[in-house]
Amino acid sequence: MSNLAIAIAKTIINGFERHIFLFKETTRAAKTRFEQADWHAVQEASKQRTDFYDLRIKETLATLRQDFAIEKLDKTLWLAVKQEYVEQLLYHDKSDLAESFYNSIFCNLFERKYYHNGFIFVESSEECLENLRIKQIYTRYEPDEKGLYDTISTILQKPGFAIPFQDLKRDINTLIDRFLRQADKTRYPVATLKFDILDHVFYRNKGAYIIGRVVSPGGETPFIVALLNDEQGHLYIDTLLTDKEHMAVVFGFARAYFFVDCPYLLPLINFLQELMPSKTKAELYSAVGYHKQGKTQFYRDFLHHLDGSDDKLILAPGIKGMVMSVFTLPSYPYVFKIIKDKFAPSKKMTKKDVKSKYRLVKLHDRVGRMADTMEYREVAFPKDRFSDELLAELEQVAPSIMRYENDLVVIEHMYIERRMTPLNLYLADANEQEIDAAMMGYGAAIKQLIAADIFPGDMLLKNFGVTRHGRVIFYDYDEITYMDEVNFRVKPQPKTEEQIYASEPWYTVEPGDMFPEELATFALANHKYRAAFMKHHAELLEASYWQQAQKNVANGIIEDVFPYPSDVRFSSHKSNR
Repeated sequence: MSNLAIAIAKTIINGFERHIFLFKETTRAAKTRFEQADWHAVQEASKQRTDFYDLRIKETLATLRQDFAIEKLDKTLWLAVKQEYVEQLLYHDKSDLAESFYNSIFCNLFERKYYHNGFIFVESSEECLENLRIKQIYTRYEPDEKGLYDTISTILQKPGFAIPFQDLKRDINTLIDRFLRQADKTRYPVATLKFDILDHVFYRNKGAYIIGRVVSPGGETPFIVALLNDEQGHLYIDTLLTDKEHMAVVFGFARAYFFVDCPYLLPLINFLQELMPSKTKAELYSAVGYHKQGKTQFYRDFLHHLDGSDDKLILAPGIKGMVMSVFTLPSYPYVFKIIKDKFAPSKKMTKKDVKSKYRLVKLHDRVGRMADTMEYREVAFPKDRFSDELLAELEQVAPSIMRYENDLVVIEHMYIERRMTPLNLYLADANEQEIDAAMMGYGAAIKQLIAADIFPGDMLLKNFGVTRHGRVIFYDYDEITYMDEVNFRVKPQPKTEEQIYASEPWYTVEPGDMFPEELATFALANHKYRAAFMKHHAELLEASYWQQAQKNVANGIIEDVFPYPSDVRFSSHKSNR
């Protein structure tokens, strides 16, 4: 191995180690932020941490270019660099993450034609991963040894919170009762039970989460225990989740990333996937804050799926966007979004503006109502997997960012996100009960977004989607803005016949003006949809509601948004918030 290859590999490793050090530093502080109920610090830490990876990549690239004058690919050298890098990762506790860091460095230095497993980690190094898989990240408790109550008490106190529980005895007894009521596989003699509890608490927004499983003769029961701070110096258990779908929503793609200080990510991801089989490894890596690793894992999964399928990429169902063109692979639950070269005349913005909106969403608290996106560059698809209609569409609307390379279609820039059913299409086939639930979710999504300082802009039904869990999520970001940039007004009432029949507004409308009552006209023209909406959210048609939300944001009020249904909360504690 040449000294130069060793030096380059070590430089990349050093950049990665700096990234992990800073990442862990802010992650470890999550416990203190939770104990102190410092919710503004929580939001700021979440925002800053999202950028850590890209900043370390830029720093490492600058060092490589300065110290080694890298201009073009020396194939022999870089094959040796990768070999040396693998050797350095053999016993590294985050080799899976370090591989992605290496890929990012290489792909920023060299052309796409070199993006294969000889030079980058298209597939992980199995010898590195094998060492990670055996790491222990949970503790097994046998309640027969100390008794059920004392075992649960030990589990709850193991994190060593700096503030006490309001009433630990009450919470433990409620927890035992809830397990017995909602999880039939736990109804066995204590002597036959075992608890596997992850050694690290998950923190996000205003909550802390203890995660594990009960192992009994009847099988395994995964669970999440949600803890809250009453903001008066005490903790309490807010709920117990044993339903896998409820747990999956807690780890959903429309929420901020968790802070969890676990040294071994791969076994953690494997454990979580055992508890929630519907979640992919890519989604789980992202959920715990390693969204770049989530991108790597997603692309590997997608390549494997392409190899094992033969359907065509097609235009996504729904009304075509004025800014984005969206396509999908029917057999794969994601959509691919590209920015058009030219926008509809009503869209007064640039590509740079659109990208800035997507970045805003990436950094912001998504409160369970905005889909997370993965941003990719230089993405290659097999040409024969495109439908003729889709290729024609892309050639027409975005020729500047697509090109052909032999049998590949390469797209310069795109966003990828979970596929949802557009709300307008969902409602068209819905029964009355489904319409009621969807419109309740639609209004709740708007309320939670504006409470989190996001004005959605275009609130037409087509810009919202319905997930497989029935949640309504916003996914059209080109017109979003902060609440203080909008002037919420009451629409003037016409007084003359001329005003009543005017084809254009007869009153002054300034940029940034918004008339909430117009929501009924543009988004709720269907009387069934409007009736369901008015039943749950009539106040959203009043300017005063929006003005108050605007004041709350300005006064620094951070609303409670729970990642589980309100009816599963321990009702006896609700009054403590």
